[in-house]
Amino acid sequence: MTGNAPLSVHAAETLLFFTLMQLSVIVLAGRAGGALARRLGQTAAVGEIVIGILLGPSLLGLLAPGVFHYVFHSASGTPLQILSQIGLILLMFQIGLEFDFAHLSERSNRRAALWIGLASMLAPFAFGLGFGAASASALSPQSGLVTSALFIATAFSITALPILGRILVDFDLHRTPLGVIAISAAAFNDVIGWLLLALVTALAMSHFEPATFGLQVLLVLGFALLWLFIVRPLMHRVIRHSQAGGADLSPNLLGVVLTAIFVSAMTTYQIGIFAIFGGFMMGVILHDQPRLVQAWKAQISPFVLVFFLPIFFTYTGLRTDIGGLSSASLWGWCALLITLATLGKFGGAYLAARWRGMSRPQAGVMGALMNTRALMELIVINVGYDLGAISHNVFTMLVLMAIFSTIITAPLLRLWLPRMVFSPPAVPICADSAKAGSA
Repeated sequence: MTGNAPLSVHAAETLLFFTLMQLSVIVLAGRAGGALARRLGQTAAVGEIVIGILLGPSLLGLLAPGVFHYVFHSASGTPLQILSQIGLILLMFQIGLEFDFAHLSERSNRRAALWIGLASMLAPFAFGLGFGAASASALSPQSGLVTSALFIATAFSITALPILGRILVDFDLHRTPLGVIAISAAAFNDVIGWLLLALVTALAMSHFEPATFGLQVLLVLGFALLWLFIVRPLMHRVIRHSQAGGADLSPNLLGVVLTAIFVSAMTTYQIGIFAIFGGFMMGVILHDQPRLVQAWKAQISPFVLVFFLPIFFTYTGLRTDIGGLSSASLWGWCALLITLATLGKFGGAYLAARWRGMSRPQAGVMGALMNTRALMELIVINVGYDLGAISHNVFTMLVLMAIFSTIITAPLLRLWLPRMVFSPPAVPICADSAKAGSA
């Protein structure tokens, strides 16, 4: 054992060296990509996603294969994978923490938000289900038709709520009625979307055995009830006790919150769904603690966004090989996927907005906002890929769809927002909302 010690230490130091090299490249590239994206009128997340893809086999591996393999394949990729998952759990906690459920109970234009959220979910889900069923034998023959179709449909349906929030702030729409409707519709959409993803994941992991699936659904419901009615008041009591000393997020409270996040993630893993759902649920039950939320945003969130988020994007990029779409047939499937996903999401939101009395420019803005997928899409498709529900080629197509749907948002907003100046006021947009607003 003594003779093997120097060898094991050397192996550990080598692994550490290459992991630190990868992290250095990822963090700096992520910041550069975010800065460049802002210069081009996009959100920083768009640049970070694109940079993550370019660091993979799609560009770096193609142009400089020696450098690519030296940086990313000289040692085990396990540390990067683990860091990306830890970062994703923390990020999902932040997303849950930032959910403003007050939007969902907003009386003014509540029906518009409900109908837009519903239409922008059902239409792409139907398109995704059809595409998944039609393409399963050609694109994902190793996966069951139903599993593949359900994951693609879920991926089509999701909206990137955090990115949507950033875009609303960038375009000064976050305090407008139109912005409130958009964020409310997206929140409703994503709540249903995450529940749907949890159910689809449980269904896939149960291998369609009714008894196993039923047990997993019961376990998920039991987890949600336990966290809402037992863990939530307990955590609130701990937070109030800690904050009574004056600090919004003391080191001890931070330790408790981090432990709670990790235990929650471990619990959802143990009951048969991915650990990220545990992180999200912990954020949801603590979203109404304003001092904690603000302190987390100020002290912890920047580190998560600067360090962990680019790791996840790069990890996704390492799994994405655009060169793998090596035939006209595959590119045809890719074009069809992007078209159907965009028509379903944009078209569903646009038609619902028009039906609720919005002008064409307003409906166009709403469709563009709801079509934003970005980070949320990447999370869904990574889950599907890890489960084997979608093939590597479908994974790549969905990554391209996520990038396309997010990149086109800003140009579409710049196209339609000026036209709204000459349109009727954003609210009241219909008789129902006018009555609700005056009530």
